[in-house]
Amino acid sequence: MAKEIKQLVKLQLPGTKATPAPPVGTALGPHGVNIQDFVVRFNDATKDRPGEIVPVELTIYADRTFDFILKTAPASELIKKALKLEKGSGKPLQDKVGVLTDAQLTAIAKAKMTDLNTDDIEAAKRIIAGTARQMGVKIEE
Repeated sequence: MAKEIKQLVKLQLPGTKATPAPPVGTALGPHGVNIQDFVVRFNDATKDRPGEIVPVELTIYADRTFDFILKTAPASELIKKALKLEKGSGKPLQDKVGVLTDAQLTAIAKAKMTDLNTDDIEAAKRIIAGTARQMGVKIEE
């Protein structure tokens, strides 16, 4: 018999750097989850992604046990990493902070495919390009 699901919690944490302090403690504490157990399991699961922002979907069951699924980093993080940027533009329409090549765009779209609601690479590239434009990054034609 399947366990009864009590709550779904989504967090974005730096890989290998989760701690029981907020936001982890404040998100999981009210549900009675063993926070230290989650921190240890998350840090172990992300040891190949140190410092990268890792979205995690946590399923908390009625018996206070949990499972979690790691997602790929947010598109904006992948774009910043590809262009070696600190952050996006404060005024994306006026101030451009970089140029994303088609090859970089394709690589990011392929990396994000599993988390996007499409299986068409061109549609995925358009989604990533939209995120890039919102950050003040030009797309090379």
